[in-house]
Amino acid sequence: MTNTKQSKEGKDMEIGDVWEARKRISAIVNKTPLIQSNILSEKIGRPVYLKLENVHEVGAFKIRGAANKILSLSEEEKRRGVVTYSTGNHGMAVAFVAKKLGIDAVVCISNRVPKAKVDSLKRLGAQIVVVGDSQDAAGEYCYKLEREKGLTVIQPFDDPHVIAGQGTIGLELLEDLPNLTDVIVPLSGGGLLSGISLALKSNDRAIRVTGVSMEQSAVMYESLNVGKPVELEESETLADSLLGGIGLDNQYTFKMVQQYMDDVVLIPEEEIAYSMAYMIDKHRIVMEGAAATGIAAVLGNNIPHQEGDVAVIISGNNVDISTLLKLIQKYTLEKKG
Repeated sequence: MTNTKQSKEGKDMEIGDVWEARKRISAIVNKTPLIQSNILSEKIGRPVYLKLENVHEVGAFKIRGAANKILSLSEEEKRRGVVTYSTGNHGMAVAFVAKKLGIDAVVCISNRVPKAKVDSLKRLGAQIVVVGDSQDAAGEYCYKLEREKGLTVIQPFDDPHVIAGQGTIGLELLEDLPNLTDVIVPLSGGGLLSGISLALKSNDRAIRVTGVSMEQSAVMYESLNVGKPVELEESETLADSLLGGIGLDNQYTFKMVQQYMDDVVLIPEEEIAYSMAYMIDKHRIVMEGAAATGIAAVLGNNIPHQEGDVAVIISGNNVDISTLLKLIQKYTLEKKG
């Protein structure tokens, strides 16, 4: 099947939504590079490619969905302004697109958002509101601003325009990798995995999609286990971009992940840390913990041994330099020891 749960208006998401998104965002979002990793390819005996979503101007894939949603708004909605809630990357994407289009933006974040992302938000000129200890708390305040000020909420993941925007990554993979058989996608609210899966499996249902997340506070994973969206308390993790709930009233991504994802791998914190240091050492690529979950899945031999190309989505690079320095020092000293 290539359709998902119906929206309240009765319209299913289709591959045409992703193609429409590609056209809509083309003036703002550039196609990202795809490079082969020889060292990872040697490790698993299959070609491994890295889809570098970390090279966007905001340092993360989130610009795709944010651009598609904001560009779809009416002129009146743009005039009133937009508001969002985020663990950092989506907020930066909304702030960037809004600034480019001359739209006022408010970004609600929790006090867990790392300093590097807060600093980036400030540079982009959005109004920042810090609320509570979780993305869910920031989300509640976001919807309060919608009610009180008439702002349009740009959801982080559970929105058809956002999902379709992220799905443009899948179209690019199909163009560049005709022998693609496996894709490894960081999994949180599910917008990225849903969009990519819709694009890929509408073309070839045999392409395997593996979701990767951290071991603690993996809300989508736990929700799938019980068959409905659940809430979890957020834990400290290097993969902070993967924190946050999926919404108890989730309309799209829960069903799409349930339908499309072939496997899921939970990554221990130590392996996330090692993978971040490993990619700086071996590839000179800076990536945040969420992006490193995919690398950890490859290094941990969690991808099935079969023919064909593997693509790993390098979702973002927004990480504090101080954190990276500590990881580099730690694993360099371990090697010497």
